[in-house]
Amino acid sequence: MTEAAETDSIEDLTDLYREYGDDRLPPGQRETDRFPVLSKSGTPSWDPETFEFEVWGAVEEPLSYSLSAFRELPAVTQRQDFHCVTGWSKFDCAFTGVEFEEIVERAGVRDDADHVLFHALDGYTTNLSLEECAREGVLFAYGFDGDDLPADHGGPIRVVTPHKYAYKGAKWVSGVEFLTEKELGYWEKRGYSDTANPWNEERYS
Repeated sequence: MTEAAETDSIEDLTDLYREYGDDRLPPGQRETDRFPVLSKSGTPSWDPETFEFEVWGAVEEPLSYSLSAFRELPAVTQRQDFHCVTGWSKFDCAFTGVEFEEIVERAGVRDDADHVLFHALDGYTTNLSLEECAREGVLFAYGFDGDDLPADHGGPIRVVTPHKYAYKGAKWVSGVEFLTEKELGYWEKRGYSDTANPWNEERYS
């Protein structure tokens, strides 16, 4: 892991909930110490020697990183809460990774871009507005609790979105596409909420 994973450099974002209300645990959620594994079709296989993280769409500079090159980008470690749409929340998760805004700056996202579609190795997609992605805490995470992010939790890279239900944070992310028009992702097309605010219980559309 990088030096960003050291305990004394962790940025605490667990008070994010204050923007939405007085309760850290969103309504309809139960706190758990476990970290359940959920996906649409199981954990995909991948080769660390050939894995690529790509950035394309409404950008001035399309990007492509090997896994080792991605992990050399400037990184942060943040303590976040994690809320699953199925009704559980795990507090105090320490995620290490590259901030979304770091990728925005490197790719030169165009002024007409206003949405993002995340792509994953298993064919999963999920969408967010560019404004929502720019919020503090949105990371391309490759570390969890001081170690590599486990494959069943989205390693080598997953997105984390502490202000949204976790289906907005794609596992096994292979790239991000910047869009000029919104395109719904896998679960959003199947009736899940496009906004996914846990404190408003925006689970389904």
